[in-house]
Amino acid sequence: FAISYGCSLRSGHSSAPQYTSKFFPHEGPPLVQAIFNRNAEEVQLLLHKKEDVNALDQERRTPLHAAACVGDVHIMDLLIESGASVNAKDHVWLTPLHRAAASRNERAVGLLLRRGAEANARDKFWQTPLHVAAANRATRCAEALLSQLSNLNMADRTGRTALHHAAQSGFQEMVKLLLNKGANLSAIDKKERQPIHCAAYLGHVEIVKLLVSRSADKSCKDKQGYTPLHAAAASGHIEIVKYLLRMGTEPNGFGNTALHVACYMGQEAVATELVNHGANVNQPNKCGYTPLHLAAVSTNGALCLELLVNNGADVNQQSKEGKSPLHMAAIHGRFTRSQILIQNGGEIDCVDKYGNTPLHVAAKYGHELLISTLMTNGADTARRGIHGMFPLHLAVLYGFSDCCRKLLSSGQLYSIVSSMSKENVECLNLLLSSGTDLNKRDIMGRTPLHYAAANGRYQCTVTLVSAGAEVNEPDQTGCTPLHYSAASQAFSSCLEHLLDNGADPSMVNSKGYSAVHYAAYHGNKQNLELVSFLFNLLEMSFNALGDIESSIPVSPLHLAADKGHWQALRVLTETAAYVDMQDAAGRSVLYLAAQKGYARCVEVLLAQGASCLLNDNRLMWTPIHVRIHVMSCQMAFLYCFIPAANGHSDCLRMMIDYGEEGDLTNVADKFGQTPLMLAILGGHTDCVHFLLEKGALPDAKDKRGSTALHRGAVLGHDDCVTALLEHKASALCRDTQGRTPLHYAASRGHTEILASLMQAAMATDPQDKLLDNKQYTPLHWAAYKGHEDCLEVLLEFKTFIHEEGNPFTPLHCALMNGHSGAAERLLDWTVSVFACRTPLHAAAFAEDVAGLQLVLRHGAEINAVDTSGCSALMVAADKGHSGTVAILLHRAKADLTLLDENRNTALHLACSKNYTVNCPCASCLSNCTLLSCRPLHLAARNGLATVVQALLSRGATVLAVDEEGHTPALACAPNKDVADCLALILSTMKPFPQRDPSSCSCSSPTVSPSPGLNLLKHCGITATCAPLPSNGLHNGYVKDRHGAPVGLDGCLSE
Repeated sequence: FAISYGCSLRSGHSSAPQYTSKFFPHEGPPLVQAIFNRNAEEVQLLLHKKEDVNALDQERRTPLHAAACVGDVHIMDLLIESGASVNAKDHVWLTPLHRAAASRNERAVGLLLRRGAEANARDKFWQTPLHVAAANRATRCAEALLSQLSNLNMADRTGRTALHHAAQSGFQEMVKLLLNKGANLSAIDKKERQPIHCAAYLGHVEIVKLLVSRSADKSCKDKQGYTPLHAAAASGHIEIVKYLLRMGTEPNGFGNTALHVACYMGQEAVATELVNHGANVNQPNKCGYTPLHLAAVSTNGALCLELLVNNGADVNQQSKEGKSPLHMAAIHGRFTRSQILIQNGGEIDCVDKYGNTPLHVAAKYGHELLISTLMTNGADTARRGIHGMFPLHLAVLYGFSDCCRKLLSSGQLYSIVSSMSKENVECLNLLLSSGTDLNKRDIMGRTPLHYAAANGRYQCTVTLVSAGAEVNEPDQTGCTPLHYSAASQAFSSCLEHLLDNGADPSMVNSKGYSAVHYAAYHGNKQNLELVSFLFNLLEMSFNALGDIESSIPVSPLHLAADKGHWQALRVLTETAAYVDMQDAAGRSVLYLAAQKGYARCVEVLLAQGASCLLNDNRLMWTPIHVRIHVMSCQMAFLYCFIPAANGHSDCLRMMIDYGEEGDLTNVADKFGQTPLMLAILGGHTDCVHFLLEKGALPDAKDKRGSTALHRGAVLGHDDCVTALLEHKASALCRDTQGRTPLHYAASRGHTEILASLMQAAMATDPQDKLLDNKQYTPLHWAAYKGHEDCLEVLLEFKTFIHEEGNPFTPLHCALMNGHSGAAERLLDWTVSVFACRTPLHAAAFAEDVAGLQLVLRHGAEINAVDTSGCSALMVAADKGHSGTVAILLHRAKADLTLLDENRNTALHLACSKNYTVNCPCASCLSNCTLLSCRPLHLAARNGLATVVQALLSRGATVLAVDEEGHTPALACAPNKDVADCLALILSTMKPFPQRDPSSCSCSSPTVSPSPGLNLLKHCGITATCAPLPSNGLHNGYVKDRHGAPVGLDGCLSE
C-alpha cells in the first residue's frame, strides 16, 4: 500500500541537524578547556603563550567553534584578534556562525558577521546559518542574518527553505519574521512538500492558520499527491483536520483519500471527523482498495473498521485484484476484524482474480485461528484456488502443520504433492494418516515422490518409499523420481535411498535421457558416482538414443562438457570405454569443451585419449578449428563479456601440445581452411605466432587458392602479416584468379601492409610483373579504389611502369571512378600514348570534371576515337553529361561532325536519350545540314517530344528526308506497315504550299520540293541503317555490366 506519508516525513532530515554536539573540555587542549570554563584571563594567557588558535580536534573543530557554541563574545573577540578563522569548517562543514545560530546567541552571531563570517556558508547538508536559526527558534539570530542575505529562500540538500524548518519547529514568531521579510510560502522541497505540509503533519495548528491567512494553498499536493489534510490525518491531529475541513478542503480528493490514510494509520478520531464531514466510505484508490480494506490490514485499525461498517461501508467490495476486506484481514490474521466483517455480511467464499478465497489466504499465511473462524462459518475447504490448489495445499506448501491439521479435520481427501516442496514431515505424516493417496498425480503426471526427490527432501523421500510409493513411476515426460533426484544439487542421500529401494538408472524419458544425463548436465559428481557403477552406463545411455526420436541426441559426456562440469566429466570418462563419441551434428565431446573454452574439461578429455582430428558434419571443423574461431570472434569483447576468459588460449595450447599423431596445425576444413587461416581472419596475433612456431604452413592454400597471407592483406591485420612474412610466407603466391596478396592490400588501402609485401616480393622475384588472370596489377586496384598512399608505395617500384597487360590502364581506372587525385599522381609517371579508349574517354564517362581537365592539361588528343569510332564527346553525350560536353565543346573545341561506326554523331546520341534540351551539342550547331540529316528522325521515332521541340526551335526542318527518303513525320510510325498506310493517306491530302527555296538558309540534296510525290515514291519507311544499340555506345563504359573490361572483381569474401 502506497501510504508512506507518515514514515517519509519522519525519515531523512525532518529538521535541522543537531548542532549542539558536546565538546569535552576535560579531553580537549587547555585553550578549549579555558573557553568552556569561560575563563577569559586563562584564554588570554594561553594566547600570549602562542597557543595554536586554529588547532583542530578529532572532528576538525577549532577553539572558535567552542566559543561560538558557548556564546562568550569576549572570548570570541580574543580568539579572532589572535588570528582565529571565522569561516573554519569542521568535519560536517559547520562554521562558528552555524554554532552561534544553534546556540541562539544573537551577540555571537553579530560579532561573527562583523568580523567577516560568511552568512551563506553551507554545511554538508547545504544548510545555511539561517536554516539553523529557523529550526532552533533563534528569532534574533535570524534577524541579524537576514540583514546580510539577499536570498532567504535558499534550499538545503532536501530542498527545504528556512520557512520549512520554521514551520516544522512550530515557532510562530520565526514564521512571521520570514514571511514579513518575503519568504516564499509556496516553496517546495524535493518531495514537493510546502511548509504547510510540515506544520500540518506535526500538529502546529497556529502555524497552519497563519500560513492559510497569508494565502497558502490549503489543498496543495506533494509528489505523491498528498495534501496537508492527508498529513494531519496520518499523524492524528484532529484540530488541524477540523480546521482544514472548515476551510473547504475536499475530503475525497486523490486516490488515497484522507480517510484511507486515517484508517491505515489507525486514527479513529480523525476517521470519525472525516465520515461526519461527508467522506466517502467506499471511495476506491488507484488499486481499487477502499478505506475498509486498509482498516482490515492496519495494525491499529479495529475501531476504524467498526466505524466504517457502522456507516455503511460495503464489506464485499473488491479491489482490482479481486480482494475483499475479508481477504485483507486473512492476510494479516485479523481475527476480530474478520468476525466483524462476517457478521456484517462478508462473503466467506469470495474469490479474487487468482481464484483464492479468504481461506486460501489464511492457509498460505498460517493463521490457524482465522482458519477456524472461516471454517466455522462455512468456508469451502474443497474449493480450488491458484494453480488448482486447495487451502490445504497452501498450508502444506508453506509448512504450517497446525493449519494442515485444522484443514484435514474437515474430512476432505487431498493430494499430498504440495507437502514435498518444503520438508515438513509432520504435514506429510498427517496427510498419510488421513488416508491420502500417495501415488496420486498432478496435472504433469508427477507423484509426491517426484517432488520430494526433485527438492532433495530426504526424510519425505524415506517416508513415502516406506509407505509404498512407486520409485520407478514416470511422469508425462517419462522422468522418474530418480531423474529429478540426479538433477538435484542437494546432498545425494535421496538418490542413494531410491537406488537402494529399486530405482532403475537405465530408464530413459521421452527424449532418451537417463538419470545419468541429468546428473551430467547439472554437474552432480556425487550422484554420478552413485549411478555409474551399476551398469555399463555410458554406452547404454548413448546407444539408447538410437531407438528414440530425439532432437538433441547427445551423450552424458557431451552434456557435462557443454556445461563445463569437469569433475562430473572425469567420473564419466573413467567409466566410459569410448570418449570420442559424436552427436548428430558430428561434434565430439572435445569439440564442445573446446568451443566453450573449458580448459579443465579439455585437460580431462585429452588425458583419456580424446582425438583432436574429429570433424563436425557442417564445416568439417576439428576442435582446434572451433577453438580458434571462438577466440577470434571474442577478441573484441573478451574483457567485457566473457567472465571466464582465462583458459581460452590454454585449450588450444593443450590440444596442439598433446602430441597426437597427425599434423594438427595444418588440418583443413570443408573449404580447405587451416587453423592458421582462421586465426588470421580473427586477427588473433598470439594464436598466429603459436601455430607458426608449431609448424603451421604459411603458404597452405584453401580451395580458392587463397593463403593466410591473402586473408591478412584483405583484413589489414598488420601484426599477423608481419608474423607470416617472418616465417617466409610468399608475397607472390596467387589464388585461382591469379591475384597476389599485393592486389588485395592495394584494393583495401592497407598501405603499411602493401609496403611490407612489396619489399618481400622484390626480394623474392624482382621481375614478376604482378599480373593477375585479367592482366591487372596492384597498381590498377589502387587506382580503381583511389588509394593514393598505396599508389605512392607502388610507383616507387619500376615494375609497374610498362605497357604490358590490360590496355585499360591504371589511369583509366582512376578517371573512370572520379579519383582525380590518383589520376594526377599517375600522369606524373605515365609516358605512354594511349590507343583505343583513352583516359579522356574514361573521364568523360565518369563525368569527372576535375579528371577531364587534368587529362586535357597533359595534352590528351581531343578527337581520339576508340575501336567503335566514338570520341570522348560522344561518350559524354551518350551518358547525358552536360558539364563534360560543355568543356569538350567550348574549351577543347571537339569536332561535332565525327561519326561512329553506326554513322551517329554526338547529337544523334544525345537525341536518342532525350538529352538535347540541356545538351550543349544542340546550342553549338550552326550547320543546318547536320540538323536535317537524322537527329529529328531519331527523336520522332523515340517519341521524345521535348527533343523534337528543341531541334525545331533551332532550325530543323520537318521536310528533311533520310537516305531512305523518309520524313520525320513518317519516322513516328511504330513499324513499316503503319508507315506505308500513313504515307498513302497523306498522299491523297491537299499538298502543302510550295515553300520558297530562299527561305532556307541552306539547301540540302535530301529535301524534296514535292512532299507528296516523295511519299508516293518511298512507301517503305523503315531505315536501312541499324538502329542505335539499346545500351548506347558499343563497348561503352558500363560500370556494372558483367564481363566488361573494367570489371575488377570484389575482394576475398571469406
